[in-house]
Amino acid sequence: MGFEFITWDILIIACLLGGVSLVVLEVFLPGFGLPGISGCILLTASIVLSFIYHGSTVGLIVLFAALALCAVSLTFSLRSASKGKLSKSALILKNEEESAADENDNSALLGKEGTALTVLRPAGMAEFEGVKTNVVSDGEYIEKGARVVISQIEGARIVVKPL
Repeated sequence: MGFEFITWDILIIACLLGGVSLVVLEVFLPGFGLPGISGCILLTASIVLSFIYHGSTVGLIVLFAALALCAVSLTFSLRSASKGKLSKSALILKNEEESAADENDNSALLGKEGTALTVLRPAGMAEFEGVKTNVVSDGEYIEKGARVVISQIEGARIVVKPL
């Protein structure tokens, strides 16, 4: 009879620790997949087994221990992901929208004069202050080598007209 309790205790502890580990692993994997579901099932199994084999007092202790372990480990995991070594690695994506918006901020080019590097019919390349840029004319044909000026900017679209 004593061996049976030791076996269930080991199983309860293994389910509890394995469940917490899988839930923490899920934090670092995209989506809600197999580790998260398996971790929740193992945590539930540890709580149910403790209620069945040890009564309501031990069951409640295991329930609160599972909640506390998950809360503490998820807190440290998320902190590590946002401020620790993981945040500096390639595992965590940075906000690409901000950097893309900064790259496409061409409003300083408005009114600049340059030279058409290709024939613009209506799209092509032009050079402004030594920088090659994709441009479009506002519908008209512009010869290669013609002087152009930026007349309007619509997001990443730069519209030019001949001088």
